[in-house]
Amino acid sequence: MSLHFTDEEFLEAWKELDEPQLEGGWEFFTETMGVKIYRLYDKETGLYEYKVFGVLATCTPELCADVYMDLPYRKQWDGYVKELHEKDYDGHSAIYWEVKYPFPLSNRDVSLMRYQVIMFLSKIKIGLVQSGVQRVNDYKQTVAMESDGACGTKVFMNYFDNPGGNIPTWLVNLAAKVSSDLTECLPSCLPYSNYSNYCQKNKK
Repeated sequence: MSLHFTDEEFLEAWKELDEPQLEGGWEFFTETMGVKIYRLYDKETGLYEYKVFGVLATCTPELCADVYMDLPYRKQWDGYVKELHEKDYDGHSAIYWEVKYPFPLSNRDVSLMRYQVIMFLSKIKIGLVQSGVQRVNDYKQTVAMESDGACGTKVFMNYFDNPGGNIPTWLVNLAAKVSSDLTECLPSCLPYSNYSNYCQKNKK
């Protein structure tokens, strides 16, 4: 697998900000906090892929980008994070992310390459698998942000996560429905509003 993203992948993400691409079976899922979420059923896995469109009215693109890229800060507000840090894999910098799963399920982890241009594309990069942790091999996430013309940020996200293992697909889909704001992907306003205090405390 190539570790680099093509110009086409970047352009497709930017296009979604102004012209949502919902042909081919995408259905409206839910709306929360001014953000609309659509989903597409994947016949091969029995899981759903998601697209998220909306405006974070009180957050500038720069603030959104800083919060999204700040790995130590994510560990402050995201209760599902077990481990989250940068690691070196064969000379490439990547992000290692372990997510907590309830007993008796094993935690899940993923190793990602990530690029920033007020847009983030994450791509799987396989590294060493930790004992007792289920490696996620089928994951993608694209986030694009731009100014809404005022004080907020226009956001697009495309997200798919197959946790693997022996978890029934109906249970994975139910978990997504219960957590319909997809807070593990698109943080609520709370992390943004607290970020300046966090930076002052940690002298960023």
